[in-house]
Amino acid sequence: MLIEASASLELLESGPFQDLSPQLKIALFLGSMALLSAAFVTMTAFTRIVIVFSFVRRALSTNEIPPNQVLLGLSLFMTLFVMAPTFQEIESEAVRPYMLGQISTIEALQRSANAERKFMLRHTRQEDLLLFLNIAEHELLESPEATPMHILIPAFIISELKTAFMMGFCLYLPFIVIDLVVSMILMALGMMMMPPVVISTPCKILLFVMIDGWHLLAKALCLSFDKIPG
Repeated sequence: MLIEASASLELLESGPFQDLSPQLKIALFLGSMALLSAAFVTMTAFTRIVIVFSFVRRALSTNEIPPNQVLLGLSLFMTLFVMAPTFQEIESEAVRPYMLGQISTIEALQRSANAERKFMLRHTRQEDLLLFLNIAEHELLESPEATPMHILIPAFIISELKTAFMMGFCLYLPFIVIDLVVSMILMALGMMMMPPVVISTPCKILLFVMIDGWHLLAKALCLSFDKIPG
């Protein structure tokens, strides 16, 4: 991310942007920062992690607990943990040589993109990649590493969405069983006017705490990625 910010500043100071007014340069720089935040959300492990956490909160019937800020913060730091090998590769192969003046901005961006491409290719389903290749009527690739970023990124995103929804479905199942059991018990007792969620929510929270749910959930999310720092 540091490479992209530095590159944005350098491009604004040279080339076709050097004659722009300071106000336009600032506007373009802020716009590039917005794109960087979007790239962090969609091109990393953040999408899968935050969606799974949202599924868990819905399954527990605690729509506002934990708060959004807590889930987003936890998702952010877990993303940094999962992406540490990729970020370390970018730092050693692109950022450090660029700061030392050993490589140009373009080469630094290419090295950063290559490191990010490796991560996305490892977690992109082949059928999703073929979908966008066929839609774009792109010629056959010599190797997966030759996949253009404009094809790889959407394929990676829908792959992550599918994985996150599959994990969310598996997490929902035990809590649905609790809802069904509570509903049947209330009906058997003739308490049909009482909402089942009033009884099932504490039961689900108790079960989640007893099995140390946050520990198991964090472990499952981290292990769903193939390369985690030691």
